[in-house]
Amino acid sequence: MILFADVILPLALADSYTYIVPKELEGAIGPGYRVIVPFGKNKFYTAIVLKIHQNKPENIALKEIHSQLDSNPIVNQHQLKLWQWISFYYIAPMGDVYNAALPAQLKLESKAYVSLSHNYQDVNAQLTPTELEVVGYLQENKKPKQITELTRDLDNKNILAHINALSAKKVVSIGQTINTKYKEKTENHIRIHPQFDQSTAEEILKGAPKQIALYEFVAGYLNEHNVTSISRKELLADGTFTSPILSAVLTKDVLEQFEVSASRLNRKAVETNVAKELTPHQQEAYEEVKAVFEEKDVCLLHGITSSGKTEVYIQLINDAIERGEQVLYLLPEIALTTQLTSRLQAVFGNDLAIYHSKINDNVRAEIWLKMISDNPYKIIIGVRSSIFMPFANLGLIVIDEEHDQSYRQTDPSPRYHGKNTAIMYAHFQKAKTLLGSATPAIESYYNALSGKYGLVRLTERYQEMEMPTISLVDTKDLRRRKMMTSLLSPLLIEQMEEALANKQQIILFRNRRGFAPILECKNCGFTPKCEHCDVTLTYHKYQNKLKCHYCDASYHVITQCPDCGESSLQPLGSGTEQLAEEVSKLFPDSVVARMDTDTTRGVMSYEHILSDFSQGKSQILVGTKMVSKGLDFDNVRVVGIIQADSLLNFPDFRSHEEGFQMITQASGRSGRKNVAGTVVIQTSNPHQPIFDYIKNNDYQSFFNAQLAERNMFKYPPYYRLIVIKLRYKYENNVSQAADYLATLLKKTLGERVLGPAIPAVGRVQQYYIREIFLKMEMGFPVTKVREILKQHEETTKLRTKFKYVRIHYEVDV
Repeated sequence: MILFADVILPLALADSYTYIVPKELEGAIGPGYRVIVPFGKNKFYTAIVLKIHQNKPENIALKEIHSQLDSNPIVNQHQLKLWQWISFYYIAPMGDVYNAALPAQLKLESKAYVSLSHNYQDVNAQLTPTELEVVGYLQENKKPKQITELTRDLDNKNILAHINALSAKKVVSIGQTINTKYKEKTENHIRIHPQFDQSTAEEILKGAPKQIALYEFVAGYLNEHNVTSISRKELLADGTFTSPILSAVLTKDVLEQFEVSASRLNRKAVETNVAKELTPHQQEAYEEVKAVFEEKDVCLLHGITSSGKTEVYIQLINDAIERGEQVLYLLPEIALTTQLTSRLQAVFGNDLAIYHSKINDNVRAEIWLKMISDNPYKIIIGVRSSIFMPFANLGLIVIDEEHDQSYRQTDPSPRYHGKNTAIMYAHFQKAKTLLGSATPAIESYYNALSGKYGLVRLTERYQEMEMPTISLVDTKDLRRRKMMTSLLSPLLIEQMEEALANKQQIILFRNRRGFAPILECKNCGFTPKCEHCDVTLTYHKYQNKLKCHYCDASYHVITQCPDCGESSLQPLGSGTEQLAEEVSKLFPDSVVARMDTDTTRGVMSYEHILSDFSQGKSQILVGTKMVSKGLDFDNVRVVGIIQADSLLNFPDFRSHEEGFQMITQASGRSGRKNVAGTVVIQTSNPHQPIFDYIKNNDYQSFFNAQLAERNMFKYPPYYRLIVIKLRYKYENNVSQAADYLATLLKKTLGERVLGPAIPAVGRVQQYYIREIFLKMEMGFPVTKVREILKQHEETTKLRTKFKYVRIHYEVDV
């Protein structure tokens, strides 16, 4: 009986593909194994086996699996189930889920190489000038070359057509090579040559006292530590012995050097302590969470800022580990992993690992491989991508700052919500999920009040610290009376001066990076815009560049207006870069640090900025929303919210929710350790009701107001919101496609369909965008929604002019 394997390919393909299992691989592979499969004419890919079966698809010519990569599955059944759920629920191709889940270094892919044919004879007379150039290039290099190398070195983007012509003339051949991306780390070790005893060795080294000393040190080290070798790096570390001395000994064959496998993972010994004793309020919350978990799988811990939620998490993590279970600790930002890792390592030592995109690809692959080994990590700390880790016995998922929109993946596909996906992963593993926040998402709090989740409140700050004093500053009035000429109000400057005089620190929150969001001509109003997107360019003074924050394109700063010819361009508005510059001028004796996307591109950037601020090397920290999330600093007394209105006046039904959360969270960074905190909120409209909720720390009233609005206008949590996005390089085509698809949907779903509409940014990376909104009542079956959407998408794509319009879905926005 022939066996067949359904496999997932790392391509944007909706379905799995079926291959024949060769006889030699029968019984050797199963679900979760990596296999190499041919796809298309000349390509090979790493596929993941989804299932093995005996049902041959009809009317399809099947190919055989090329080879097997693993002796054990690299993806477990829980993960495969999660992948299928993500693909179904978020209407995303299974291949995109696979691509997002598996580390890049564990995916092998073939590359096309071009070489001169073995039987090539001189047929120059029959070749075009470009073909002759290709042949000359291959003869000169004397080895196969990638098509991308030919394109680059010959500066010809149409080189593939000429290569195909040469192939048809049998002048060149095109081959495929499967490249392994993951490279095992090795290091050089030194051992005593087995053929020589110590007396013989010393006889050979006679007359070279330094070489004898090195040999005796190695011999003594191996004997003392009961090992067979010492690493070359360790041997030469303190400078007693030099590389030339070691080389001289090696040439005499008394010692020998060899390679051993080495881990990239940090295995330095860490001193551990018992977890801190909980305060009475924390202990009560801890007991309540445990009681909730007896009846429900998900619990929301609503704890005000600085109430010590992390200490409650640590106790629950310790309980899970004592039961032999693993724990996933999710955070919304990479920046938060630095502080948290230190706190958890102090309790759990090296039983944990950090997993996120800033980590080297090979290290991520090693962490994955360790997780499927016999000795996996007990705790993984990470951002949303760590949801895909292969846990064998997951017992608890902690989702800290659960309200944060950073848990949502918007681009590229799959466009999933990390929080909801984590809850499903825990469900598949029969694990518990703890959501934690001082400002819960409206949907989470609604689910807790309605009984879907458990709810535990932590209403007292740690060690009974007082909540910070919050002051509102009317910047519009101050500017009208000419009492405010800088980005900082007089009250904020006064509070900052007082804090610095007392050796205390300051955080300034401005949720916009760059120096200024717009460069404008004073004479005619011209503003530079991105060539690829419908947005103005942001001025970055430090780099002296104009940048698009949508496609990351960079332009030279222009000094002369291209419309009127005047040299009158000036920056309008402010970002973190301008704020940091102004603060440095106002407080020249203080060190100002800036934390935003521009300053945290390096692997260790977050750690350096936060470490310097924590140690008092910098006194003022200026940043975007990164500084508002969960950071814990003992000495921060003043927090300034600059231009708070920009957080609230965004055309999105969640803008007030997110603004409330960010301002409250940023405010919570002050007065955390025996220091009375002060928060200054600068706004041009201090009479908005939201500021009363923030000043009074009144989440419940804010929640009630938001709930009433959402019920009235049919938004979550009462309705599910799905956004259908259409993209194409020609505006007319995408506009017509959106109209056509919306018409189909309205025939089926009626008034649930809104649009199509042009979004706030209607063109990104040369693609024009249209949006269609679906507001579905919560009882409407998910399966039916998906069927309707896919059916109408296929009908739309059948029309020739809409065939290449890209359509994707954002579910539960």
